[in-house]
Amino acid sequence: MEFSKRTREVASEITRAISESLGLEPNYRHDAMNMDRGLQKLAANYYPRCSQPEHAIGIPHHTDHGLVTLVIQNEMNGLQVEHNGKWLTVNGPANGFFVNLADQMQILTNGKYKSVVHRATFNNKASRISIAIPHGRSVDTINVPAPELLEKEGQAPKYIGMNYKEYIQRQQSGKNYMKSTFDHILA
Repeated sequence: MEFSKRTREVASEITRAISESLGLEPNYRHDAMNMDRGLQKLAANYYPRCSQPEHAIGIPHHTDHGLVTLVIQNEMNGLQVEHNGKWLTVNGPANGFFVNLADQMQILTNGKYKSVVHRATFNNKASRISIAIPHGRSVDTINVPAPELLEKEGQAPKYIGMNYKEYIQRQQSGKNYMKSTFDHILA
């Protein structure tokens, strides 16, 4: 419970800073998304040593469905992010979190902040362990691009509104396997 509480505080601080960077009130995200009832998960992943890691993938490329995901990994790197069409291995901070921005943040910011495309790989040296802690809004809250941000930027919304539960169901449906859910919610 203590770990869950503390990671939620870290995620809240990150999203407050993002809100401020966009010229919104620091608690905009918290209030607009009913974060008091927000979703928080913990996914522990074990990747055994693999003699031919170039022929295997731990978790295929994807984006996370929440606002932010905090990732902890042991000293064996294997998290990769896509940048300019290339896969870059993340050298995670020792005793710290790597933060992935996720889909709901991209929607809230109308694409100003992008959801991170990432994957997990094996290695031939040792086993790898990672713990991912995604944080999202309440499952029944509709997420739309922030109206204040749209007005300030003079933009139209790029994404349609959808509650979090429906978004997760679309993302995890078989027909979306290894495809972007964003293709289904463009305005």
